[in-house]
Amino acid sequence: MAGLDPAKADAEPRKLPFLIRRDGVWLYRGTPIERKTMVCLFGSMLTRDENGGYLLRTPFESGYIEVEDVPFLAVELEWKGCGRMQRLCFRTNVDEPVVASREHPIRAVWDVPPDACGDGGCPPYLLVRAGDGRFPVEARLTRSVWYELAALAEPGTCNGVPCMGVWSCDCFFPLARLCAESKTA
Repeated sequence: MAGLDPAKADAEPRKLPFLIRRDGVWLYRGTPIERKTMVCLFGSMLTRDENGGYLLRTPFESGYIEVEDVPFLAVELEWKGCGRMQRLCFRTNVDEPVVASREHPIRAVWDVPPDACGDGGCPPYLLVRAGDGRFPVEARLTRSVWYELAALAEPGTCNGVPCMGVWSCDCFFPLARLCAESKTA
């Protein structure tokens, strides 16, 4: 990053040499950032602009960075309670806790045929925080967290479509369409 020049904070954002890979690894000039505290710090300053671009906004400089999918991974799930009052708390790879709720919904591509997303299915995403426009900053659930979440799923409906989903903070989040039972002759 450039020197600590406060005048640059208000300047037009430029492209910074950061990349966040799909696996959650942050790179600076092609080299992984090894210090987790630095990744956590940069992660706390990340937002999205009104066009969906990822913007790293520090007190001294703002710039666009490349993100392969989403900047964060949900790496841990803790839950309390059950049914409508269940509370699902996720921890991201930058140690940010996020409770699934109306303000932090779980987004899943659930109303598609089972084979539409390939062998692994379509992973769910969690809104971590709002961006500067209509595009939020999200975390993708890791496979192990997704499996834990699936174990908590129960039947429900969304827009009249039968599905499996989870409750958190009195909100139902659909995860997968319920398949109609095959009819045997």
